[in-house]
Amino acid sequence: MTSVLMIFEMTRDYAVIVPLMIANLTSFFISSHFQKQPIYEALALQDGIHLPSRGARAETVHCTVAQVMRRSPRMLLAETSVQEAIKQTRLSAFHTWPVADGERFLGMMPREALKRAVADGKEKLPLKILVAAIRVPHVHTDQPLPLALERMSRQHLDVLPVVDRANLHKLEGVVALGDVLDSYGVNGEGSK
Repeated sequence: MTSVLMIFEMTRDYAVIVPLMIANLTSFFISSHFQKQPIYEALALQDGIHLPSRGARAETVHCTVAQVMRRSPRMLLAETSVQEAIKQTRLSAFHTWPVADGERFLGMMPREALKRAVADGKEKLPLKILVAAIRVPHVHTDQPLPLALERMSRQHLDVLPVVDRANLHKLEGVVALGDVLDSYGVNGEGSK
């Protein structure tokens, strides 16, 4: 189409358009018969650049959070003290845990925040006070998996909460970094 428009602008002659379109279509079919790969992809491969195929891109776009999410790991109760939370999570493979007040999801508690609270002499403080100040991103079940991976990467998290769209205080599960990496065929940590 570019050549058709360029030739028309240079010649200002409509009579050239039909033969030019026929020549373009003929050359396109001949070149696609002999060269199955588009020229720009061939040049990129020649330069050592390996771009994902259309099929691979479509496959990752269609993978959603719901396909890899799991039930929530052990929930920490809002009234639990920092000291008790550290004891409860000592053997956990995760570094971040959900905090709930009954059925109401309040947020996520990272291990670093617990350690900081102990260092600041706040080991008796209930988790509900600490978790209110911690902002952890969340995802929904229908969102694409690359979005979850991006949010984990940005915040340096190993677990993201999956919440209900209508009620952000209803935890549906979590997405673990190891599970996301496993879905991409990379052995990750924390998937057990």
